[in-house]
Amino acid sequence: MVAWFERYLHRHFDALRLPHWSAQPAQDHPGPLVIYCNHPAWWDAALIIVLAGRLYPERESRAPFDASMLARYQVFERIGAFGVDLDSPRGAAQFLAAARAILTASGSMLWITAQGRFVDVRARPLGLRPGVARLAEMAPNALFVPLALEYAFWDERGAEAFAAFGPAMTGAELAALPRPARLAHMEASLTALLDRLSADVISREPERFQALVSGRKGVGGIYDLWRRLAAKLAGRRFDPAHRAADEHDRAA
Repeated sequence: MVAWFERYLHRHFDALRLPHWSAQPAQDHPGPLVIYCNHPAWWDAALIIVLAGRLYPERESRAPFDASMLARYQVFERIGAFGVDLDSPRGAAQFLAAARAILTASGSMLWITAQGRFVDVRARPLGLRPGVARLAEMAPNALFVPLALEYAFWDERGAEAFAAFGPAMTGAELAALPRPARLAHMEASLTALLDRLSADVISREPERFQALVSGRKGVGGIYDLWRRLAAKLAGRRFDPAHRAADEHDRAA
């Protein structure tokens, strides 16, 4: 399924990019990992699956999913999603019970879209749900890592997807804080990470990033066929990108 979603991103995006400063936690951490992120779009689930498969193939990744949506997209249940009722108090208990069981395994990884609903990447405050802060009490040996997600259109037909990991915090460090202060600290860390990522996205400078997945270039169809033929007749190498590499180098 990771390979399938990689191909899916390849078809629909120009690239999935991580800034060079992104600090994803080490694979060899002995305890579980908790990755909590913002939730700007439907595509977040696909990005998380690819990030988990490419960066943490040895870990068992799990993620809460809106129960009503999971009934419609059952493929996600096959690859680690578990249903949570987001519209009732019972849902919070479901989430915490499932998370407790997951975090008992040292090689586990829990990915959480901590806003619990789709929210524009520019919205402030982020409004993280309080349940994410409760997890530190269950897993003091876990690493808690913020993950910023964003999407933008640059020079190509397809959109750019961006992801950035922030500095890790141990569960023990977070559990030492009162719950309201703990949640505020986690939200402030993610907010700062989103602001830093957005500054790089606004720059529209691909050299600030590494491409984890590269997509198709060009417009496709008859138009690119005509461009390819024109390049061949002129004795030039055909580059389907809207802004060819040599043009980008001259502009730099």
